[in-house]
Amino acid sequence: MKILVTGSAGFVGGYLVEELLNNGHEVVGIDNFSKYGELSKSYDTNSKYRLVKGDVKNTELLKELISDCDQVVAGAAMIGGIPYFHKFAYDLLAENERIIASTFDAAIWAFKNKKLKKINVLSSSMVFENTSVFPTPEGEERKCPPPSSTYGFQKLACEYFAQGAWEQYRLPYTIIRPFNCIGIGERRALSDESVMSGNVKLAMSHVVPDLVQKVLKGQDPLHILGSGNQLRHYTYGGDLARGIRYCIESENAVNEDFNISTAKAHTVLELAQIIWKKIHGNSKPFRYVSDEPFPYDVQKRSPDVSKAKRLLNFEAKVTLEEALDEIIPWIKKQIELGKV
Repeated sequence: MKILVTGSAGFVGGYLVEELLNNGHEVVGIDNFSKYGELSKSYDTNSKYRLVKGDVKNTELLKELISDCDQVVAGAAMIGGIPYFHKFAYDLLAENERIIASTFDAAIWAFKNKKLKKINVLSSSMVFENTSVFPTPEGEERKCPPPSSTYGFQKLACEYFAQGAWEQYRLPYTIIRPFNCIGIGERRALSDESVMSGNVKLAMSHVVPDLVQKVLKGQDPLHILGSGNQLRHYTYGGDLARGIRYCIESENAVNEDFNISTAKAHTVLELAQIIWKKIHGNSKPFRYVSDEPFPYDVQKRSPDVSKAKRLLNFEAKVTLEEALDEIIPWIKKQIELGKV
């Protein structure tokens, strides 16, 4: 297939483009490089990949790019960690609505006039921000209270865009909810403000790279946000990309929604201890202190992944420990280069 990926130069986009190219698809990517600035990727010279520097809100440009595509992945968005949700509370809502509306406008046009078959919407586990049902199944986002954060609320709105485009224009869709993507390629965002966490200045706002950076820089005791009992499913980017590809390729995914995640849960404290042990071994006893958490630091995020296994035969394979074996050396190198 030929697939348009919006936000193709982003953290998840990098894994996804590589996964699609490695499995025989042709990819057109669009990105304005607003998150990290211009970056080079290993597949930039691949003959089946075309990257266009542009704004997804430019609907006419998007129509031009989507005109000979079979499917589109709506991945472009303003996105960041918890501090980001506070700093850009309004922009996350307004800008991401403009981005998703433009994407759907182009997709509906291509579905009616060209050969587009489906839109794949990258939603978020944040749609389940206020659930009390664990593990959380697909469908719970319509039963639990709406998200408290503007980011979570806007991601839920993206899912309603899919509903509306299907009801009015019969545009088929798949809704994809990633859970806590981890991997290499995440850098300091251009818009991130540096914040102090103990004696270490951070500007990445995601828990895994932040903890790795603090331990590598010798912080002792280690500063963690909140009690450390927050529960997450840390999903390797390569697994997530494979899950998205299955959603694109499978007939079973049409007009369905999927939690794409590892089945294994870890608390932040468990994560911190694993990182500490991988870096220090037994040379230093693990010690930590708790810092004041952010308001939108959801205490428990744990998906039901059985639907993806049943309909897509998808299971995440890479363990947290295996992912960290790749992530830790990469972040160490980025620190040396002054990139984080």
